[in-house]
Amino acid sequence: MAASVVLREVLCKSALSKTKIPGYDYCLNPYVGCTHACIYCYASFMCRFSGHTEKWGRFLDVKVNFPDVLAKQLSGRRTHPAGQVLIGTVTDAYQPAEARYEITRKSLRVLADYEHLAVDLLTKSALVQRDISLLRELRSCEVGFTITTLDHAVARIIEPNASPPRLRLAAARQLLEADLSVWVFIAPLLPGLTDTDEALATLLKELHDAGVREILLDCLNPYPLVVHNLQAAYRRHFPAALPALQEYLRQPGAYRDELAVRIRQASDLTGCHPAFV
Repeated sequence: MAASVVLREVLCKSALSKTKIPGYDYCLNPYVGCTHACIYCYASFMCRFSGHTEKWGRFLDVKVNFPDVLAKQLSGRRTHPAGQVLIGTVTDAYQPAEARYEITRKSLRVLADYEHLAVDLLTKSALVQRDISLLRELRSCEVGFTITTLDHAVARIIEPNASPPRLRLAAARQLLEADLSVWVFIAPLLPGLTDTDEALATLLKELHDAGVREILLDCLNPYPLVVHNLQAAYRRHFPAALPALQEYLRQPGAYRDELAVRIRQASDLTGCHPAFV
């Protein structure tokens, strides 16, 4: 883990939480913070609830008792909970620290004993392939990979500490070969950078070739802090693409309409048919 990251081991009082996210009943977040440090991360709002003064991506709290608390919560109920569980709503359950702490891995072992809980998780890490055998033990499990681009040079700037995108793609292929359900989230689409015709066609074709059939896309959500971070990164690293970002911020509706047309064209060329969320 990078030396600039502030890491704390903390104790939590609760692990399984109710969620209002459509399609899900519960969520699990084994960590506070995320060291992938994606410059477009919507979860950066969590800074104000974390007790940290560091910027988002520069701190991580590891909930070291999380699996034990989860087991106690589930076993202590008169009736076992049922429904959909989403792992990692404001953190990545497979960020680098997971390789050492195995909080997510131990939590999956707990969840495997509860057949009425279906588990979904979304990650930017190839580390999830470590737990294929555990994921197969769950009654129902879907794994989503966020892949914004296959351009390694771009990915190093916008999501510096996440697994390289082609490693994520290889991990998705490995999970599919293990008969696990896999989908890919292309988000956010960054104007002038990851949304070009060439970038989209390349990504969709490679996803199709890997066997991924469920693909969702989402445009950039212009939260003020996210916009600030992106504009700074564009100016420094991608100045030629900055006008496209600024035009999107001025007319997001027109951008989305034009993008939908280009997505359909790319879909016809690749045989891959993603859907907007």
